[in-house]
Order: sequence, then C-alpha cells, then structure tokens
Amino acid sequence: MRLLLAMLKHETNTFSPIPTGLARFRDWALVEGAAVAETFAGTNHPLAAYLDLAREAGAQIVTPMAAEAMPSGPVEAEAYEYLCAPILDALRSGNFDGALLDLHGAMVVQGEPDGEGALLAAMRRIAPELPIAVTCDLHANMTERMAVNCTALIGYKTYPHVDMYAVGEQVGKILLRALAGEIAPVMAWESVPLLAQTLRMGTADQPMSGLQAMALKEEQDGALAATVFGGFPLSDIEDAGVSAVVVANGDTGAARAACGRLAAAVWSARADFIYQAQDLAQSVARAKTIGDGPVILLDHADNTGSGGTQDTMAVIAEALRQGLQNAAMAAVWDPAAVSVMAGAGPGAEVTIDLGGKTDMPLIGLKGAPLRVTGRVRTLSDGRWIVRGPMYTGVQVNTGPSAVLEVEGLRIVVVSKHHEPWDLGIFTSLGIEPQHCRYLLLKSRIHYRAGFAPLAKATITCDGEGVTTSDNSQLKFENIRHPIFPHDWNMQP
Repeated sequence: MRLLLAMLKHETNTFSPIPTGLARFRDWALVEGAAVAETFAGTNHPLAAYLDLAREAGAQIVTPMAAEAMPSGPVEAEAYEYLCAPILDALRSGNFDGALLDLHGAMVVQGEPDGEGALLAAMRRIAPELPIAVTCDLHANMTERMAVNCTALIGYKTYPHVDMYAVGEQVGKILLRALAGEIAPVMAWESVPLLAQTLRMGTADQPMSGLQAMALKEEQDGALAATVFGGFPLSDIEDAGVSAVVVANGDTGAARAACGRLAAAVWSARADFIYQAQDLAQSVARAKTIGDGPVILLDHADNTGSGGTQDTMAVIAEALRQGLQNAAMAAVWDPAAVSVMAGAGPGAEVTIDLGGKTDMPLIGLKGAPLRVTGRVRTLSDGRWIVRGPMYTGVQVNTGPSAVLEVEGLRIVVVSKHHEPWDLGIFTSLGIEPQHCRYLLLKSRIHYRAGFAPLAKATITCDGEGVTTSDNSQLKFENIRHPIFPHDWNMQP
C-alpha cells in the first residue's frame, strides 16, 4: 500500500493587513520530505495520527509537504503555488492507493477564495479515482468543491482544538477500511446561512456544545463521521458560514438526513452565535471586583490566532489606567521594542512606544503606539515546546522575546506572532501565571487549552483590531445574502 500524506493549513482573515507569504509559513511550519515525519511524529496532530496509521498498516508513505502559518491576510498566489506543487508533483510521479490530507478549510488565496477546494480539485484531475481523506479545522468554511473532490471529510469537535489527533485517526481509519473493502464511504454536506462569531463557538459552551453532542450521537447511531463546522466569519467570501458534513457507509440518504438534522439544529440556535458587546472600562472594572485570581481578561479583538495584528494597545492601556497589579500580559508583537530592550539588558529602565505599529485600513484603524516606561525583566530566544493539550509536543518560535514590567503589569513582547494557548508563553520567560491575579491574553477561545484550569473567572474585553466581534466595524462585500445576522428579517 502506498499513501500520500500532506498538510496545508491557513485560516485567512481577509480584513487582516498581515501579509501571508512563504516567510509566514516558515515562521510556524514548512517542512518537506522525510522532515515531515521527524517534525510531527508523536505530537497531538492529525499528521501524527496519519503517520501512526500508515506504520501500523505497513504502508509506504510519501510526505511531500507540511505547511501551516498563523492566521493572517490572504495567501500570496506564488506562495500557494509553491506549497501545492510538491503535493501535485508527488501525485503525478507514481501510483498511490490513497491520500491523507490535513487542511484547514478557510484558506483564501489572492485570486482564489477556496484554497482547499482548488487543491482537491487539482488532485482529482490528476488522479480521478484516488480515495482522499481530509481533516479540517472546526472553523472551516465548507465549499461544494471541497465536498465533491474527496472521499471522506471530518472536522474537529473541540474548540480549543484538543482532538486533532483523534479526528485525524478517525478519518484515516475510514480511508483504510475503504481500501480494504470493508466500507463504502458516501458524504453529504449542507451549508447554513449563518455567519456565526468565533467568540461564541467554544465547545464547552452552548450552542456549540449541544451541536457537537448531536454530531457525536449521529456517529454513535451509525454515521462514520459527523461534523458541525462553525466556519470562519472573518473570511469575506461567498461560502463563509456554518455547515454540517456527514460521512455514511454506502447510504447517501442516511448521510443527507443526518446532515439535515444537524443543519436544522444550527439554524434554531442562530441567535446564540452572536456576541453581545460590552464597555471596555466596565469590563476591566468588573475584573477588579473578583477577589481571587487568576482572572483572565481576553483582548479578543486582537487575537493573532484569528489574524489579528497583535499590537493594538487599547486593553493594555485601560488595564494600566485602572491600576491592575500582579498582572501579566501575552503577548504584544513588536520586534523593534524587543530590540531596544535587548540592547538595554535585563534590569534596565526603558521608555518606549510599545505596539501600535500596524495600520488596519480595511476597518479604518491606524496603529497607535502606547508610550510606557518600565523595567526589562527577561530576555529569551522565544523557543519552547508546547506541553498543554493543544499542539502538544510542537516547538514554538516567537523569535527574540522580552518581558517589560510597567506599573505592576508584566508584558510579554514577541518578534513573531503567536496566540497564547499554552502556559509556555509565560513560563519560558520566567513568569508563573498561576500566581498572577490577572492574566491579559490576546486570544478568543484557544486560551482555554492551557489556561482554563487556572482561571477563577474570565472576562471578555472589547478592544480594537481586525478580529473584532462588532460586525458594524467590518465591511463585508462578498458574503452571500441573505445571511444571518446581517439580514435580520430572515425566517426559519
């Protein structure tokens, strides 16, 4: 048996000014050939599951490309072609029994709104009968091209995404069973006209917890795989939105019926997918009334894990204005500030214009640095290993990093974007988050993977940035209509 294993992942925020070229992928993961197995084996990752399944089956594997970048703006066309080429070339070079792909599902390329669908269609043109299994992110924007050009497709059922290995293993076993003639996978999908907000998709919360429980029940009742995708609402494309996908064994009618049940439940819960904004000053003041810590304050409008610039300063400025003490913040992206602190050295006092280096023209926001005076506490090369339950075992590289202490707030400053979902963002720089009264995090939901066990309370803080949950700040031009909540008069 000969299997092709590959990964190509990017969650594209079309409002983000951060360019997405090859350098962006190299900052997180861009490996080819034998290095793929060396990098991902033993991690909590779909590729690790694929590698384990292939080894157990005694299969010969070809791993042409594994690439992933932190969310940002549309992927440059040349970078996309470069990343796809080894996968397509490998497919042309020899006979394969199947392909196991780890994709995201919300990749927008310059000139191509459906990066995954385009790749799968290209693979189908080369090998029309090739069985293809695909793992996608919970935030995939499903398209018809994605659905019709693969054999079985599944998505994560958790957000934070702690089930990546398990889901990869599930769809990989479907493919191997199909190759053995044990099952005949058929697939149905349905898109719901709902542009849900990411901040309302946590799978520990309603409505998503109930919907994922329904998907699991469909699997228990006979479906090979069932997924509710929350979609990624910051991709301004026609197919953005919530969807359901069901894989059944030879029974298309059963797949369609299950898919319809899931889609109907999503539509019934549509109002619960919309975040209600709160006053920033009141949110920070409320945190001060909570006697025990750590209290987590989420700067969710500037979450680099959804394409944020990671350098807006509104929430930090408010925390300093209200005098939060014994607080730590992760993280501000500002390579120039790190350079200044490195030059000054640990213990030095510096005055710098922190953050605010990036304009966001698509939401009409200009970068606004915050002048602060503080003491350099720690310097680091920014390399550490994830020990928590999401991306376990993967090495992080935030580039040269530093801690600046300003009036009781220790601010982690990094040179490469990274969402704080693991304690390592603090512990690698000598901060013990469990002993802080306040933790300010530029995150939405992924922070829960590492920090939820510590949190005595969590408060959302409506700051500024291209991951805002305020739809009035976002000028959508390409989404379909009618769609909820933009067309409020829609009827079930």
